[in-house]
Formats: sequence, C-alpha cells, structure tokens
Amino acid sequence: MYAFVRFRLPDGSTSTLCPGDFIGRLGNAALHLDDARVSEAHAMVSLRGRELKLLALRGMFAVDGKPVNEVVLRPGLVVEPARGLKLEVAEVTLPEQVLAIVGDGLPQQVLAGAMSLFVRPRPSLKLRYKGDAAAHIWNNGEGWRLQIVGETARPLLAGERFHIDGVAFRALALSLEHAARQATRLEGGVQVPLTIVASYDTVHVHRDGQPALALDGISARVVSELVAFDGPASWEVLAREIWRHEDDRTQLRRKWDVNLARLRRKLRAAGIRADLLRAGGTGQIELLLYEGDKVDDRT
Repeated sequence: MYAFVRFRLPDGSTSTLCPGDFIGRLGNAALHLDDARVSEAHAMVSLRGRELKLLALRGMFAVDGKPVNEVVLRPGLVVEPARGLKLEVAEVTLPEQVLAIVGDGLPQQVLAGAMSLFVRPRPSLKLRYKGDAAAHIWNNGEGWRLQIVGETARPLLAGERFHIDGVAFRALALSLEHAARQATRLEGGVQVPLTIVASYDTVHVHRDGQPALALDGISARVVSELVAFDGPASWEVLAREIWRHEDDRTQLRRKWDVNLARLRRKLRAAGIRADLLRAGGTGQIELLLYEGDKVDDRT
C-alpha cells in the first residue's frame, strides 16, 4: 500500500526507492552511488499524478544516450547518472490507495517504506529508521506495522487512532492522485521546516531527510542580504549592495531580474518552496518564513 520503484544496479543487486528518495554520492542517499561523476544529490523520485518520475537535482542523467532532466519510470527503462553507470528499472508499483498519518501538530503525510515518528520537540515523521524516535512504522510486504517504544509491534490499518505521550495520531487511506498532490506540496517545502545558514558568499538550506542545498556567488549574496536586512527591502537597495559599481539603473534591474530568476530555478530544482523569496507588488522582496523555519545569520 505504497508507491515505489525498484532499480537493478550494475552488480545485480536491487534498491527500492519511494517518492522523495534521492540518488546521489552522499552516504545518506536512498541509492548511494560511490562514483565521483555522480553529484551529491543527483536525482529524486517524485510521485506526479499516477506516475513515478525521476527528476534531476544537481546533475542530469541520460536515457537512450540523451541527457534529460526528468523521465517517467517504467519497467525496463535504463537510466545513466554517468556514462556507463546503468540503473535499470526492475519494478514500479503504483497502488490505488496509499496510507497516510495525520496528528495533533503533524500535517498529513504519506507513508513510504520505513519511517520514524517523533513527538518531541514537535510531532514529525521522518524517512528511514531512527533509533531515538517515539515510534516506528514500516511495510513488511503484506501491510503496515506500527511499533511504539515499549510496546509490541502490531498492524496499522486505515482509520486506526493511537496516542503517544498524549499526542493523538490517525491513519487514513488516500487515493494515489490525492497523495501525488500532497507529495508535490511537500517537495516544495510547504510542510518541511527550513534552516537557512547564511555566510554571505555561501548559503546552505537544510531540510530534515533531504540533502542540503548549497548556494554560492550571487545567489548566496541575494539570500544573505535578505537575511541581513531581516525584513522586506526594495529590490534596488538590495541590488546596489551586491553591484556597488553599477550606476546604470536599467542595467542594475536587468542583473537583478536575471539573477533572481536563476536563484528561483535553483530552489525549484532542489524541491524548496517557491514562495521562500516573496516579491510584493511595490518592488519589495523578503524571505517568507513559515512556522518552524530557522535562520542562522553568519553574514
């Protein structure tokens, strides 16, 4: 009762990925590829409508010898993150319904593979097994299982309610289309708290269970200036801080627009919500922070 894709690796082994899992060189990647040609976070599996897609993050991949940014995953498809490094799609499973969890302070989230449920400091559901979690949820191939710390593992069924340390949770069944719409929002970062570490020439954006986005150069300086202002500021004021020797206002605006669009593309490619950089109709721009978002100002 969950969507997944199973890749066959060059050594004959297989790796199962769920929506939101990524392929990359990092050790915490769902599919870790120990190859210098592979980016830290190379590509991500995404549920879109009734399809599983592979989306490029920090590196393109090839299909039939042609570089692409995204592809619908189907059995038999061969994806090459690097030349000669072939990943064959062995299986794609798309059930009619998937199971989700919702709770007091926990937005509705679709279950995938093995997950860890936390109650403190605030309710959260994270991918993979984490030893310090209040409960663990996993699929054993026949159904979902729930084990609250100190209790025996048991089946978890749609409609079931349970409590952990006074916090109420509920399992519910969602259609695949509903789950896909939710997954798109989550990939955009609507529900996932951000930690932004701004160091002027570099900026790192961290999210639980996801690789950090590293920004450099002008993109990093735009974010860092917004952090330093700690509130809305005019595009022109920000731009003049970055391009101090540009006297032509028309050229200044062109540079600002080009680099702001480039920054937003980087955010979208990393699955970070588009409204993080909010532009008002009066020429003001600001960092729009949601509850739980944090900023570490090292500028």
